[in-house]
Amino acid sequence: MEIRGPVPLPAQREDIELHTLDGLTLVGELATPLERPPVATLVTLHPLPTAGGFMDSHILRKAAGRLPALADLAVLRFNTRGTTSARGTSEGAFDGGRGEAFDVAAAMEFVRERALPHPWLVGWSFGTELALKYGRDHPVDGIILLSPPLHRATDADVAAWAGEPRAVVVLVPEFDDYLRPEEARRRFAPIDHATLIPVEGGKHLWVGENQTRRVLTEIVAAVNPDALPLPTEWSED
Repeated sequence: MEIRGPVPLPAQREDIELHTLDGLTLVGELATPLERPPVATLVTLHPLPTAGGFMDSHILRKAAGRLPALADLAVLRFNTRGTTSARGTSEGAFDGGRGEAFDVAAAMEFVRERALPHPWLVGWSFGTELALKYGRDHPVDGIILLSPPLHRATDADVAAWAGEPRAVVVLVPEFDDYLRPEEARRRFAPIDHATLIPVEGGKHLWVGENQTRRVLTEIVAAVNPDALPLPTEWSED
């Protein structure tokens, strides 16, 4: 079977709830490998909910559908406050990236409670803002930023990562709607150790199987490179 689209590969999938310090319950899902413990954990932060972003945004859904089986990764997805998906609606209301600091903290507390190994924050669009602003407050191995708009995350938020030993990986689409590679190089220049990856032909929403595979490959290259290259076929045998 060719691996493409939203079809999930075998994994243990569990509906979960996260509880924030300001009293909200957030809904989510944890996907883990079936027959062995994960080697690392992706804590995913979805695009802007007021523009249709949620835990099922396609790159995050496909990461959860494929990477437990293909790369031995745990994938945690959740709806930030006030966000709705098929899993349900998280309590609260969208707060423009401010109250969402509690949402990130709740996800990281869940990772700690479950003893999930080597967590990375993987943000997409609005989710990159949360990773940049709040990721340094938590014990993550690094952050992976997909299509960072750098709207809510300021130059100071970027520069704060300059002294961090933790990895910063930035995927910038060639034809992004908000931040393209040349400007991204300038904006992320204060982080000497950042890995900035311009993606030829890419757009902000990473539409199409080729773009999906490229993004998932770059995530795995950062988190568990021994799993590369990712297969494009799956056998049930």
